[in-house]
Amino acid sequence: MNTSFTISIFILFCSLYTVNAQINFEDTSIARDIDFTCGYTPIGNGVSFYDFDHDGWDDISFTTEDGQLPKFYKNISGQFFVPITLNIGMVNYRTKQINWVDFDNDGDSDLFLTSNTNGNRLFKNTGNLSFEDITVPSGLPVTNFLTSGASWGDYNNDGFLDVFICNRDFSISTSTPNYLFKNNGDGTFTDVSEVAGIDRLKHLSFCSAWLDINNDGWQDIYIANDKSAQPFHRNQLYKNNGDGTFTEIGASSGTNALIDAMTVTVGDYNADGWFDIYVTDLETSIFFKNNGDETFTDIAALTGTEFNSTGWGSIFLDADNDAYLDLYVSGTNVNTPNVLSAAFYENLGNDNFQIPNNAGFQNDDRYSYSNAIGDINNDGLVDFVVTNNNDQDIFLWENKNLENNNWIKVKLQGTTSNRDGIGSVIELSSNGQVQYRYTHCGEGFLAQNSASEFMGIGANTSIDYIKVKWLSGIEDVISNPSINEQITIVEGSSLSINTVDMASVKLFPNPVKDVINLTSKSAINDIEVFNILQQSVHKIKAINEPEISINTTALKPGLYYIVVKTNTTKTTRKFIKK
Repeated sequence: MNTSFTISIFILFCSLYTVNAQINFEDTSIARDIDFTCGYTPIGNGVSFYDFDHDGWDDISFTTEDGQLPKFYKNISGQFFVPITLNIGMVNYRTKQINWVDFDNDGDSDLFLTSNTNGNRLFKNTGNLSFEDITVPSGLPVTNFLTSGASWGDYNNDGFLDVFICNRDFSISTSTPNYLFKNNGDGTFTDVSEVAGIDRLKHLSFCSAWLDINNDGWQDIYIANDKSAQPFHRNQLYKNNGDGTFTEIGASSGTNALIDAMTVTVGDYNADGWFDIYVTDLETSIFFKNNGDETFTDIAALTGTEFNSTGWGSIFLDADNDAYLDLYVSGTNVNTPNVLSAAFYENLGNDNFQIPNNAGFQNDDRYSYSNAIGDINNDGLVDFVVTNNNDQDIFLWENKNLENNNWIKVKLQGTTSNRDGIGSVIELSSNGQVQYRYTHCGEGFLAQNSASEFMGIGANTSIDYIKVKWLSGIEDVISNPSINEQITIVEGSSLSINTVDMASVKLFPNPVKDVINLTSKSAINDIEVFNILQQSVHKIKAINEPEISINTTALKPGLYYIVVKTNTTKTTRKFIKK
């Protein structure tokens, strides 16, 4: 097909798909009663735009300078924020990142704080925002590791969130590596760094993010490392092998950049189903496009998102709900003519971004580091908060678009997977156009975004479906959900494959190590197993029994489909091979 013709049709389709909504942000920190300074925080501080009390309104939490307690601002019905005090003791030293994380799957948010001066702390929420410091009994270290960022994911798909801790040890006398701690599911953690294949070298790491680079159902890790003359300070990409170990593939994937890397921000900017990575630097930025074959290509120059300034935190957000992820970058190069202090890049589609005029960021010129997205008043317009250094007040950039496109907000609740649904892929189709989101707990530079995923659908007035792919291997599909509201999808509540037949065919254990068992109310005639590429890897015919055991030791770790045929039904199930 003629390329220019294809591009023309694509642009025409985009123009029909969206309402021409004027992007407009306004700093409402004073109006919303959240104008304050985090003080002086060398190399920045963190922010969370997360509903920590689960009342349906996104709250905001900040780490602060030495001598201050972390600050927690409760959202009062979308009108204003009020500071509250939590019983976490005298954490009046410099903290770097806040993670609200349900590590024990009990339905409330626990609190994890990192610090590069006094060690990290884990506080268990015992109910009603009452906290207990369980760092020591949990097995997490209290030693000062000079930690910068932390991110949570379920690397072994056991339903409990593990934590990857990034340490930026710049001293000459010590050599502190990064750590992966496995959640044992009983309130304790085990250091599995070495057995999992995380190298024990010092990397000057700022932060990391979990993502699935190859859509195999296992979470991989990308790490932003500060530049050094030594090659082991390049950025790293750890591929999850699905057996409890990782292989570092930075070189082969093309992501082992040797830069002053600050952030790891993940999003599918072109809606091709493969998640991309944006990384900031002291001089420019790198935009790694996922090629779908475990390699990446830097498209920052192609897309016009190089930034070419001192960049720190960045976020993907659909500012005008047109179904295309825009990009915002914070920076610290202020009062310099013709150099960006921050930038908002509007995604025009077809690999084109631009900095729009009159989007409301004319006074965005402070020493900015971390940023996170949320929704102040639940109007479906994504807002974001930015932390600033040198005793400068924070920014609360509220989305003031007047001609809004249609949208939906999606929140997850895991049952077999971790409670918050971290590591899930959300797929949405509207009028045949598909887009994707990946759920995180700790992403970007020392940041945590809202638990809700914001998905715009342009001028469309309906959604074909929303599909959730959970780490357990379960898929849920919601057909024709209502628009312009938030929905919560509970794992297993709307299974996408043969829901009617689920009770008639049982499969266990799942995940499986060696042998998987099938039972059916009717005699099983044939079974066939397929991998994620839809290739047949195992089949048995003429069984004529209601029960069968299948040896899976020859299968590689990963996600598989099994088709079960009886005289009356054909049922497809999924299972995970450990």
